[in-house]
Formats: sequence, structure tokens, C-alpha cells
Amino acid sequence: MKITPTSIPDVKLIEPKVFGDERGFFLETWNEQAFREAGINANFVQDNHSRSVKNTLRGLHYQIRQPQGKLVRVTRGEVFDVAVDLRIKSPTFGQWVGEYLSEDNNRMLWVPPGFAHGFLVTSEMADFQYKCTSFYAPEYERAIHWADEELAVQWPIPKNVTPLVSLKDGQAQAFSKAETYQEYRTSNL
Repeated sequence: MKITPTSIPDVKLIEPKVFGDERGFFLETWNEQAFREAGINANFVQDNHSRSVKNTLRGLHYQIRQPQGKLVRVTRGEVFDVAVDLRIKSPTFGQWVGEYLSEDNNRMLWVPPGFAHGFLVTSEMADFQYKCTSFYAPEYERAIHWADEELAVQWPIPKNVTPLVSLKDGQAQAFSKAETYQEYRTSNL
């Protein structure tokens, strides 16, 4: 398993070893020892699975209390996955990183607590699966508008296409008004 820091070092790109033959393939998606050695100290409490059609954009979501670290991957199709640093004392506060995750590249992304997260489906359909370090708490859920000008996330949205977003995401607040994390830690908040 290859674990590489992205341009925001606390966000890690994970490339598992894939063993395949004429029968199919096998890969390891979670190995506590390997992840700990790479600085990912996660205790997962919840697994989620979403299916979305092409041009669906979900995010940018986070929980201001009970922040969730997420280990994300795609088991069908492809997405452009984005993490935004909301840790106010972090040297990368307000910066974002994006990676393509697909069933073909088998890549995963570690999004630590303290980040907003979202993705855009770039294939006809995508199954998106993720492990969380804290339980979903709707009372603490927040969202930043996906097209916030200050963040300037470069979503790969085709020309003349309006992404499919939920009402909540369409009405999300600007980054400048977002609640942020006052403490900065490279491990769980």
C-alpha cells in the first residue's frame, strides 16, 4: 500500500496494491498498522455508501462538533473528490485539494477531521463509500457553497452543465461566513 501526502500534507492519497488474475482482483482497503505508520490514527465508527448519477455534486460538508475523519473510495464509476482545510491555525487553512478516485485506479483519500469534503461524479454513475471516525450528527452539520469564489475549487464541470445539487447544498453559506475549527492538530480533533 502506497500512502502519499497531497499538497495539503494531512490529506493523504492511498494507492492499495491490487492483486488480479483471470478470476478478478483482491485489494486491501484498510490496514490499521500501515495507516498508523503513515500517520493516520483513525478509529472508524460508521461506514456509508452513496450512489449518484453523472454531474451530481455533493458538498462541501463538515460537522463543527464531532468532526469526522473520512477514508473515501469509489467502487463504481469515478468522482473528483475535494477536501478543504477549515482548521484556522493550520498553515493550509482555506486551501483545497482534489483527486480523481475511480473503480479503475482504486485510489482512496484520507480526509482528516477539520476538513470540509465534497465530490463531483464524472462518470455516468458512481458508488462512493467512506468510513467515518465520528457518528453523523445532523445538529452539527454545516456546508460551504461548492462554488464559493474565495475557495475557487476547480471542479471539472463540463461547459454548459449545471451540477445536480441538493437544496441544502445549493443554499450553503460562503466560506467567509463558515464556522471553522479553532484548534489545529494533525491527528483527530
